[in-house]
Amino acid sequence: MARIDATSPELRDSLAEKVVAINRVSKTVKGGRIFKFAALVVVGDGKGTIGFGLGKASEVPDAIRKGIEDAKKNLLKISLAGSTIPHEVIGEFGAGRVLLMPAPQGTGVIAGGPVRAVMEVAGIRDIRTKCIRSNNPCNVVSATIRGLASLRTVEEVAAIRGKAVSEIR
Repeated sequence: MARIDATSPELRDSLAEKVVAINRVSKTVKGGRIFKFAALVVVGDGKGTIGFGLGKASEVPDAIRKGIEDAKKNLLKISLAGSTIPHEVIGEFGAGRVLLMPAPQGTGVIAGGPVRAVMEVAGIRDIRTKCIRSNNPCNVVSATIRGLASLRTVEEVAAIRGKAVSEIR
């Protein structure tokens, strides 16, 4: 999928931000421990544009701000079928795997914490998901976004193959 410019006026004002996880890490030095924070953040416009970023700093607000800036640099557009996804897919990243299954209208978002955050900012309102193997938030979010990026609608597949939509269905 092609990257999207977050500085465009119509996108800049409509992006929603959601903090998925904040991790405190420490380093032991001669004088004691030094604590720093890592914030995993997802952003989206609720219409199929999503991105995620990781920010690290010595204070939580600075880490969140850096995460948001990183997420806005990594935006991509995903294919949606109304309020759900066009087909079933498994997203993989590292040890994390996420199974994404379309659901009928009115089902709601059936997902765990990190996946739910991605779905809410992406604008997906009906989906069933299952995290397989890893529950590390960074790997789960990356796997979810990889899975969503690999989605294709029937119209997109028809255009790629040079066929009519009726020939594919």
